[in-house]
Amino acid sequence: MYLRGQKTITSGIFLILVIYLSIGIAYAESFKFIALGDMPYSQPADFPRFEQLISSINSQKPAFSIFVGDTKSGSSPCSNEHIEKMTAYFNSFKAPLIYSIGDNEWTDCHRALAGQFNPLERLEHIRSKQFQSSNSFGVAKLKLQRQSELMPQFSRYVENSLWTRGHFLFVNLHIPGSNNNLGRDEESNQEYQIRNQANLAWINYAYEFAREKKYAGIIFAFQADLFYSPELATSTSSGYRDTISAFRDQSEKLAIPILLIHGDSHQLKIDQPLMNSKNQLLENVYRLEVMGANQVQAVEVRVNAQESGPFSFRPLFVPQNSIAKQNQ
Repeated sequence: MYLRGQKTITSGIFLILVIYLSIGIAYAESFKFIALGDMPYSQPADFPRFEQLISSINSQKPAFSIFVGDTKSGSSPCSNEHIEKMTAYFNSFKAPLIYSIGDNEWTDCHRALAGQFNPLERLEHIRSKQFQSSNSFGVAKLKLQRQSELMPQFSRYVENSLWTRGHFLFVNLHIPGSNNNLGRDEESNQEYQIRNQANLAWINYAYEFAREKKYAGIIFAFQADLFYSPELATSTSSGYRDTISAFRDQSEKLAIPILLIHGDSHQLKIDQPLMNSKNQLLENVYRLEVMGANQVQAVEVRVNAQESGPFSFRPLFVPQNSIAKQNQ
């Protein structure tokens, strides 16, 4: 009897140890992903450069890539053919690719050089062609949780999504440049108001979900440069004021590492951009702005929950794509 009992106790301890180690390994997982955006701008000249960058990214074997919007310049046609071409490019990434919609894909399409399209028609076309399932782009697909599935009141916003990796929460948001589509006309103002509500709900949900599940950090991806000027955080005409306030207030309440990834201004930046309600630096919030436009390059982000500063960054530089090479 004693021996059988001892065996049972030993087996139980072993099972608990295996479970504990499994949880610890999952929590401690270090992984890398790629962030890029604002390309290819000069078309068709940049197509070969973009293909070289994709090849370089594929050779790095990241967990996934995040493209933070602007698949073209604001002065090139917003054609169906361009959307099809970019879809094919996105699906040539071997690892999953997640895409945040930029302003050049739709808000700026009313411009003469962009084809004088109806911006809202372009947005709906993008949604119908590029966000028709819950899967990411890429050869290997990643199952995403769409806001449209989780929040029926925001069923239109199929582009907003979230996923997890290594005890970190990743959140995709539709926040484009051009003042978030606010201020051009009444139609654009109405579109902004409803989408802004959806974005704020998605941001707030992400923080609550991370708090409930005890995630080690949150990574948000979107297109617009929210920190281009201080007035964007305070002006009543800013299409970003509500978003900046949400990030500030929620990050002050949930003191875990937060990374905001965006494009739009085409300069590589890594800093801490937010101040709290007492005008003190929010030290748990980091910002990565990716290169773009004439810099057809990307950034590798490594994530390690065991580090107090879990995010590290390395430019993924393709020598053939350098500005010096382009000017030769």
